[in-house]
Amino acid sequence: MLVPTPTAPIRLLDLPAQHAAIQAELDAALQRVLREGAFIQGPDVQQFADELGQYLGGAHVIPCANGTDALQLALMALDLQPGDEVIVPAFTYVATAEAAAILGLKPVLADVDPHTFCLDAAAAEAALTPRTRAIMAVHLYGQCADLTALRAVADKHHLALIEDNAQAIGATWQLPDGTLLPAGTVGEMGTTSFFPSKNLGALGDGGALLTRSETRAAQLYELANHGQQRGKKYVHQRIGLNSRLDTLQAALLRVKLRHLAAWTSARQQAAAHYDAALAAVPGLRTPARQPGSTHVFHQYTITLDSEVRRDGLQQHLQAHGIPSVVYYPVPVHTQPAYQYLGYRAGQFPVAERLCRTVLSLPIHPGLTAEQIDYVAEAVRAFGAQAC
Repeated sequence: MLVPTPTAPIRLLDLPAQHAAIQAELDAALQRVLREGAFIQGPDVQQFADELGQYLGGAHVIPCANGTDALQLALMALDLQPGDEVIVPAFTYVATAEAAAILGLKPVLADVDPHTFCLDAAAAEAALTPRTRAIMAVHLYGQCADLTALRAVADKHHLALIEDNAQAIGATWQLPDGTLLPAGTVGEMGTTSFFPSKNLGALGDGGALLTRSETRAAQLYELANHGQQRGKKYVHQRIGLNSRLDTLQAALLRVKLRHLAAWTSARQQAAAHYDAALAAVPGLRTPARQPGSTHVFHQYTITLDSEVRRDGLQQHLQAHGIPSVVYYPVPVHTQPAYQYLGYRAGQFPVAERLCRTVLSLPIHPGLTAEQIDYVAEAVRAFGAQAC
């Protein structure tokens, strides 16, 4: 290692430091909620929804309890029937398929693009059957799936396109006419998560649904609140869930939203630094960029040319005090809970290869150039040994 060890330990995500920088703002928000005492559906919830909607180009935002609930509520809004099919990527966190399965729907898997790791539109179209009703695209690691291609498939076959935007809040997609739309607002509905590790994370759990349709927004609001019609207490229009964002979390998220643009810029600068430092490492690929999408780098995920090399690099990094994580080590179709779908190993080769070869390096707004150089030098040293 030619680069000196950083003075501060390297963390995959440094929430304590991030929060320390805005501690006074967080404390003020906490004290305000305590004084007001409106802990469920207090004023901060709607204020946060309005502010996030403005950040997302005027979208309607319907807060809910968590990102998985948001996925389930989006599917509930489509009035699907048991056995109806929903296309989901084979390479994703299990919640995407889980949201369909829990409603008695059938998750139908499709492989992902080998470069961006997001749902491949051609694979999604090939997986359609007469029972298909929706496509759920996951904007993995911080950039959009190919929304133009996916929207074309959805429109051609009269399907709903749902965007799982839990990892790409703040990213944008460029339409063919040049219009820029925020990720999560291109399809019929979008969802997001405020899990603490997300780019916009709560200090607990939380989620939201996104839509540009006022009618759909009203429906989603009812579904997230026991099916109760807005403004008419104890009048329930439909069967819904009890899925509400706590007032305290909304107040804290309002504070953090004010810093999101700066944090995103810091992540992008860190990623550019990594790109330059790792460009010539043998057998390693830095993250590809999806044409048409910006990238907010929820994760900085590299790929190695084999599982042995990936695992070796992870061990090498650990020995030098550098954390790393595999998101995700097991594809959905080989998970025990989803064996009933009848898929077999080898059926989704890209997803399976990615599970064996991806590795996410530390990235967060507080990551310093010194720390990035240290990580990069460790990666380069491993690459030189492996040659």
